[in-house]
Order: sequence, then structure tokens, then C-alpha cells
Amino acid sequence: MISTPGQPKAHYGLGAVNYHSGETVVLIRRRKRRSEVAELLQALVDKHPTGTIYVVWDNASTHQDDEIEIVVRAAAGRLILLYLPTYSPWLNPIEMLWRHFRREVTHCEIFETVKLLIEASYRFFERHNQDPKGVLSIIGAHLS
Repeated sequence: MISTPGQPKAHYGLGAVNYHSGETVVLIRRRKRRSEVAELLQALVDKHPTGTIYVVWDNASTHQDDEIEIVVRAAAGRLILLYLPTYSPWLNPIEMLWRHFRREVTHCEIFETVKLLIEASYRFFERHNQDPKGVLSIIGAHLS
């Protein structure tokens, strides 16, 4: 009998990029459900305790739920959600950064463990948070 590896241990990256500063907020989780999306929004609110936060994202079903609404209401008008047209990833700056991430971190790479892959993923974003001008270049924005 030949043993098989079983189901892959999928992990998902949820992230946001500040279009003006190039700063990123990224979470890597086992699932990409509404609760994880709400966690990302809360991380953005926590990271930016003052001012208005505009989140531009697609119309994924995980972006529209009571858990999301709870975070938005708790932010007391500081968190504004703007929805992109259906099937328009080229309008979302984080997609360009994800493409760059895949090219640099996961393309043609084999990691011995999921833990090593997650560590490499976080290192990528930590390194890029040290060079926000580079992130702005990747996403096609200009330093403000």
C-alpha cells in the first residue's frame, strides 16, 4: 500500500495595504471566513486609532455579514467600506502585492513544513513594511 499525504493544510493570507504610506497589515489563518475578515478589519482599526480608514475591496460573500457590521459599527464611523465592481482585481492594490508575494516567496518553492511557509510569508511582509516606498512602487501608488 502506498501512503498518500492526505488533505493539504491550506492557509490563507488576508491583508490590506495603505495606498498612501505603503504599510501593510497581513494575517495568515487556517480559514478565510467572515470572522477572519472581521479580525483583519479590527487589526486595521487597532493599528490606526484615529482618523478615517477607507477599505476598498471586492464583493466577496465574506465581506458582507453581521460580524463585519459589528466591527464597522464599533469603529463609530471611522471605517468606511467601498466595494469594487465584480471581477475587477486590477482595481485592488493589494492584488498587485499578492502577485509580488507569490513570485518572491512561493513560486517554485517547496517548504518542508507549513510553519516554515508561514514564517517566510510573515518575513516578506515585515521586510516590505521596512520599505514602504517599495510597496508603493509595487502597487502603483506614489508617496504622499
